[in-house]
Amino acid sequence: MQHDLTILTDQRYVNPATIDAYTQNVLDEDRLLAEACERLGMNVHRTAWDDPKMDWSSTKFVIFRTTWDYFERFPEFSQWLDKVQHQTQLINSKALIYWNLDKKYLLELEGKGVRIPGTMYIETGTSDSLVSLVQQSGWKKCILKPAVSGAARHTYKFDATDAEQYNAIFSELIASESIMLQEYQEQIMTKGEVSYMLFGGKYSHSILKKAKPGDFRVQDDFGGTLHEYRPSEAEIQFAEHALLQCPELPVYARVDVFWNNQDELVLGELELIEPELWFRKNNSSADACAKAVQAFIKS
Repeated sequence: MQHDLTILTDQRYVNPATIDAYTQNVLDEDRLLAEACERLGMNVHRTAWDDPKMDWSSTKFVIFRTTWDYFERFPEFSQWLDKVQHQTQLINSKALIYWNLDKKYLLELEGKGVRIPGTMYIETGTSDSLVSLVQQSGWKKCILKPAVSGAARHTYKFDATDAEQYNAIFSELIASESIMLQEYQEQIMTKGEVSYMLFGGKYSHSILKKAKPGDFRVQDDFGGTLHEYRPSEAEIQFAEHALLQCPELPVYARVDVFWNNQDELVLGELELIEPELWFRKNNSSADACAKAVQAFIKS
């Protein structure tokens, strides 16, 4: 059977034997998007990206949604991408996926007028020590993390005076991957981080994420909480402007923003591969995404 669109998940969420609250959210998110696309007349299918029985030429388009195991299996995922791009069309595109994987894109966006936190990008194999890099930065508090990462993997916050304690982990990481050193922004603890969902480059809705007391990581994996949020027009313009600087306009995107130590909006990151989009938190958002998909398909 020919499908107009296939929604991609991972094997854990295809036919789960047990359904906890987290899994239910995954199922609800994918269902809401499928139903919205079906209302526009699309024939929609859903399966895991690594489904061995799937003939990818039987679907015109695929959209990455809850493929949340891809990072742990990236060599396999990358090989699959190389193959499947010749059988169907990817939403978002393979080129955009690879551009978005390495957070070096933040420096590219900064060059195009998008404000980001103070950031040093450190290439693999540098001979500089973490202590010397922190001294060069002049920052009092720092965040250290891999340039290609997710879910706060190897993310460390420390005072400049304590940099020597992280030299060993820095040396271990930099031997095989690029690293980002950023100035820590105090307001992530007080104001939190806002995620803006955009479809076809246009703002849809937003969510405020706050870390648990004493932590700086807003992800729910670390006890972060979600809150309703109404952004100002200036914030929406900031998010839309950031997205317009991408190599191509994403069909769907999540723009994560917070406030720096000068109380200015800064871009934390763009999520263009498989971001959680919280359709369940906004009644019209799945339809907005479906319309952006439809517009892309027609173009």
